[in-house]
Amino acid sequence: MSASVEALLAFLLAGILALLLVPLTDRLARRIGAIDRPDYQRSLHAAPTPRLGGLAIFVAVLAAASIWLPWDAETRAILAGAALITVVGMLDDIYELGAGAKLLGQTVAVIVPVSAGVTVDSFTVPFLGQLNPGSVELLGLPGGGAVDLGDVGTVVGIVAAINVVNLIDGVDGLAAGLCAIAAVTLAAIALSLDRNAAGVLAALTAGASLGFLRHGFPPASTFMGDTGSNLLGYLLGVVAVQGALKTNAVIALFLPLIVLAVPILDTGFVVAKRLKYKRPIYRADRWHFHHRMANIGFSQRRTLAYLYSWTVVMAALALALRFVPYSDNHGHFDALWTAVMAAFGLLALAASFYLIYVLEIFKLRRFGRVDPQTGEFGVVDSETGEFEAILPTDESLPR
Repeated sequence: MSASVEALLAFLLAGILALLLVPLTDRLARRIGAIDRPDYQRSLHAAPTPRLGGLAIFVAVLAAASIWLPWDAETRAILAGAALITVVGMLDDIYELGAGAKLLGQTVAVIVPVSAGVTVDSFTVPFLGQLNPGSVELLGLPGGGAVDLGDVGTVVGIVAAINVVNLIDGVDGLAAGLCAIAAVTLAAIALSLDRNAAGVLAALTAGASLGFLRHGFPPASTFMGDTGSNLLGYLLGVVAVQGALKTNAVIALFLPLIVLAVPILDTGFVVAKRLKYKRPIYRADRWHFHHRMANIGFSQRRTLAYLYSWTVVMAALALALRFVPYSDNHGHFDALWTAVMAAFGLLALAASFYLIYVLEIFKLRRFGRVDPQTGEFGVVDSETGEFEAILPTDESLPR
């Protein structure tokens, strides 16, 4: 049986199992009190909602992986780490762990597969060639010791993937949909690079995400909670390492970043805002993309349509970089295919600028404008959509 067929079967089984198991997780959540009650300062849902749907995703992933992944040390470590990250997320959904405890749990879970070989020991950078992170000696360790920089970087990268998915999970169906798109894309890339285990893992991750999405699409009957968002971020991080970063392909270093561009940009923007206003980066607020869309009047479904579409465009760019034969990898470019590649790049750039415009991320102050609601002169701040009252000057008065 070919790897592509195995990936398809794993996708289907994970999707069906997640679809069927979500109602059971709802009952469990209601019984133990894992209910997401609306926080009207930042929540976009109006009714108390069970939030252990991620358990259905975990069981679906575990079942499909046990059938179609090779039962070697790496697979066992990946699934053990998945179990740990699911427990961390479940504890957070029930007891609301502090930021430090969550980060510690995430790190411990990620160390499990990294210690079993799911790590980046070398990668290729354009114009620099193949780089090997190597290891550094740490003074003060009993008996001496060294830390592998590749392992450290891999742990940091996968933990970062966990948190960018967790942070974007603020609208019904957003995290599940984005992860499904990203996982399908990474599956195609991994299978094309003969990273078959990673391709199957990505496919079953996509299937489990879509199976949950049937219940999580707005108006959602259940949430995946941190149980699900932590798990999906973990799986995507592992797939990125196994399926792309461990290859010698020059472009492989950038493919996961392009595929996950939307949650990465969302997290980067939010963290920058928190740092700007000297607020803890772990404290929740209403600066995420989906919050900004809600603030300007978007429904949840319209928000999903915009962010899904943006993710699809970025995924198309990643696939084009992998499959469009624009170069022979020796510095020679085919004119026609290079033009096709440029078109994909321009489409991604245009979509990104359009969303930045819609979200009013850049602050553009325009003086001498009249607030149409109050009729007063003011400064238009397009980042917030608010007018800051100022006294009119002779130059600002109409003539």
